[in-house]
Amino acid sequence: MPDAPASPLRLTVAELDKRLATFVSDYLKDKSPETRGTYRRSLNEFERYHAVRAQRPSSRFRFVEADVEAYKTYLMEERELSQVSVSTYLTALRRLCDYLVARGDLDENPARGVKGNRRPQSHTRGVLTADDVSTLFDAVPRMTPIGRRDRAMVALMVYAGLSEVELVRADLGDVDRTLMGTFLRVQGKGRQTKDESVPLDPEAVDPLEIYLMERDDADPAAPLFVSHGHRSTGTRLNTRSVRGRINTHLRAAKLKKRGISPHSLTHTAALIWLTSGMPVEEVRRRMRHGTLETTMISFKKQGLLKASAGE
Repeated sequence: MPDAPASPLRLTVAELDKRLATFVSDYLKDKSPETRGTYRRSLNEFERYHAVRAQRPSSRFRFVEADVEAYKTYLMEERELSQVSVSTYLTALRRLCDYLVARGDLDENPARGVKGNRRPQSHTRGVLTADDVSTLFDAVPRMTPIGRRDRAMVALMVYAGLSEVELVRADLGDVDRTLMGTFLRVQGKGRQTKDESVPLDPEAVDPLEIYLMERDDADPAAPLFVSHGHRSTGTRLNTRSVRGRINTHLRAAKLKKRGISPHSLTHTAALIWLTSGMPVEEVRRRMRHGTLETTMISFKKQGLLKASAGE
């Protein structure tokens, strides 16, 4: 005889907090620190939403599909989040519900049938022009330790195509100065080891060397980019901090507009290489992210590349 349907799960604020803590520490233990951080930040929004509803027993969140749909509506209409953010937050809630099913709190995942908004089939990859790059560097201070650090990060993104993840995972010992030039060993998203060596052009090397002149760390395992915060001086920067710093400089340079984000700096590197005449295969090897074809199509649509480029 089948079991009777269980009553909808309702958690107090304290109970949800405990579930979230163990979800991140245990259920996601095999994920990278960056992935765990992304899930935790995404679920912070759900935790706030849950806490407000928990103030009245009649409105307390139930782990049923209708309440997940209501949460989605809240994200879209009250918080006015982008399609990508809504999808990210719902994915995090879906994984949390998987965990609640695994520990026996739920019989089935109520978020499974609630899909996030589809990402656009095609989109414009925002990039910076040569003038934009100059304007951006003008906006980053030269005379402060933080400014010199940030100039090095911007240079590695714009002129070497490094991603935020690759920046924060780099150590001092990963800078490799050879007779053939300067290289940086990188560990990209989803990689377990630093298995690629990125050549650094002079435009990337110069700001990096200026920044490194004031680093007195002798340990090659020390982070390449460290915080200068009051309570976090010397600790490794995380991707959120890098993103925040780059956005600060984009706004100061009046370049922060629709389609332009820190990730745009990485795509700008591809445009610089392609327009300088670098062979497509070399650009593809340097990009390392497997998206060159999509990026080139976007460049051509924007008139940034000739239609015949790469053919």
